[in-house]
Amino acid sequence: MYKILGKKKVNRVVEQMTIHAPLVTKRCQPGQFIILRVNELGERIPLTIADFDRKQETITIVYQIVGYTTALLSNLKAGDSLVDLVGPLGQPKPFNNFKRVLGIGGGVGTAPLYPQLKQLFKHGVEIDTVIGARSYELLVLEDELKNISNRLFVVTDDGSKGSKGYVTDKLKELLECGEEYDEVIAIGPLAMMEAVVAITKSLDIPTSVSLNPLMIDGTGMCGGCRVTIAGEVKFACIDGPDFDGFLVDFRECIARQNYYRAEEHECKLALKGSIEHEKNKN
Repeated sequence: MYKILGKKKVNRVVEQMTIHAPLVTKRCQPGQFIILRVNELGERIPLTIADFDRKQETITIVYQIVGYTTALLSNLKAGDSLVDLVGPLGQPKPFNNFKRVLGIGGGVGTAPLYPQLKQLFKHGVEIDTVIGARSYELLVLEDELKNISNRLFVVTDDGSKGSKGYVTDKLKELLECGEEYDEVIAIGPLAMMEAVVAITKSLDIPTSVSLNPLMIDGTGMCGGCRVTIAGEVKFACIDGPDFDGFLVDFRECIARQNYYRAEEHECKLALKGSIEHEKNKN
């Protein structure tokens, strides 16, 4: 069992959880993830290690309440335990000898972006960061990123905070102003990462993206997380989750992501009914 030591609400749909996981903290690196189950009958879901503390033997996960299992996670509190947790999984993000990097995070994708930029900041890399969300109340880890960025730009779809528009608008603005970067790290919705790559590829700016496809075992056995990279099949769980954005078949990734939307909706309705039934009993 893995005890939850802390939990807080980041915004109305995103939560942060600190978990005691000593074996994971011994080896985990930025870019890696864990797979957890809430209970014995639960499904296995992958979540990025958003932060870790080797001395305290804890990892931090940040998740958006969008499906059946994240809704179950949301019902837990500090002092409760997860039935199991496996990690660290995946390949650590490779760090090149870059001097200036632009990080771009969309929505909850800001969470996996944070540990990568934090690592770069520790090594003296100059960092500009752009984070975006639909509105100001959905922004994630703004203060944490501000502490490790030379400049932090906030963009919201509705203009409720920072610039109105999309992260790609700010990217274009920076590049048109003559800003130069050795690498762009973009993490967020697939459509956002695809749009970022369309811009950076035309200027030949190396761009890293993080893929989070459907995943079951996390060891490459099931093949559920297969993605096409440079025309070859790769598995996000063992070859990624970070890939060269220029080589990703985003259209395929987006199509596969939508396969089980109907089933997920049915699970959410069932969970809602179960929660209401328990409330009525009490």
